Amino acid sequence: MISVLVVEDEEITAEANRIYVARVPGFEVAGVVRSGGEALRFLRRTPVDLILLDLYLPDMPGLEVCRAVRAGGLLCDVIAVTSARDLAMVRSAVSLGISQYLLKPFTFSTLHEKLTRYARFKEEAGEIVGQGDVDRVLGTLRGRSELPKGMARDTLDVVVAELRGRPAGMSAQAVGTAAGVSRVTARRYLEHLVELGIALRMPQYGGVGRPELLYRIPPES
Repeated sequence: MISVLVVEDEEITAEANRIYVARVPGFEVAGVVRSGGEALRFLRRTPVDLILLDLYLPDMPGLEVCRAVRAGGLLCDVIAVTSARDLAMVRSAVSLGISQYLLKPFTFSTLHEKLTRYARFKEEAGEIVGQGDVDRVLGTLRGRSELPKGMARDTLDVVVAELRGRPAGMSAQAVGTAAGVSRVTARRYLEHLVELGIALRMPQYGGVGRPELLYRIPPES
């Protein structure tokens, strides 16, 4: 079993995250703490494999918690959780060795995907022979090998975020404008999400001619 420490100051969110983690096969919740100080005290007495770490805590930033974990030589991985859409913070998180990044609000399916990917990463074993082995292992963690040729993970993440922010649905043109890509490219990403069962495609009637296609992500997905 992969042990997880949930670090989240909001009580309702902390409980939701605990339930989410416990629902994923192969994972167990080692503890739930509400502050950075609590997290560091917990980790000193109870080793865990993974920390689900909120980056905004009442006593210290989550990134400081991560720095203290690294400085203390504690061997655990970190999935950062935040509502901030700040690229500088993402870069700081990556520089500290944070393995994955979750934007709030997220759903069970999103966390399930991250944890499943992490479990596959942990299962990878054997000697690294060449660059291909390194790329394969990191691809397992980041999910890049799962994308069709020509698609970028960063662009897909932007498309998903835009859809989650518009529960009524968006057209390929609107998604393309928001993501900075063409309508044709946006539609390719959207159709990929439909194939994965993450997004729904629905016609919007009311105008003259063929109905416009809208894409949306159901709240429960």
